[in-house]
Amino acid sequence: MKKWFGSAAICINENKDLLMVKSVGSEAWAVPSGGIEVGESPEECCIREVKEETGYDVEIVEKLFIKEVKLKEYKVKTYYFLVNYFGESEGINDPDELIIEVDWKSLSEIQSIKHGYPEDLAFLMDLMK
Repeated sequence: MKKWFGSAAICINENKDLLMVKSVGSEAWAVPSGGIEVGESPEECCIREVKEETGYDVEIVEKLFIKEVKLKEYKVKTYYFLVNYFGESEGINDPDELIIEVDWKSLSEIQSIKHGYPEDLAFLMDLMK
């Protein structure tokens, strides 16, 4: 079985809104995330992915947990981090050209939107309270 390692960022602003992204050809929203490149730590991956997908600079606040799932022929291991953003977004600069929209979602919006990873909804709601 192939392995894939990635990082995901949970970024909540001063209004208790969550930073989320939407991909090409999808109505589902997800937190910024992506694959760890060779020689990169999970933390470095997290910071890079947020910058590419949202245009925001972030710093790691804490490591939250590791999610392990099986997707098709892949064993997926994703490191989740709580991050703080600073400055203004410089816009999407995703080299994979997968991200088409970035938005801050409120707790009520989080409960009604379609999620790319529905299994994340419960802990996202807990973090936003």
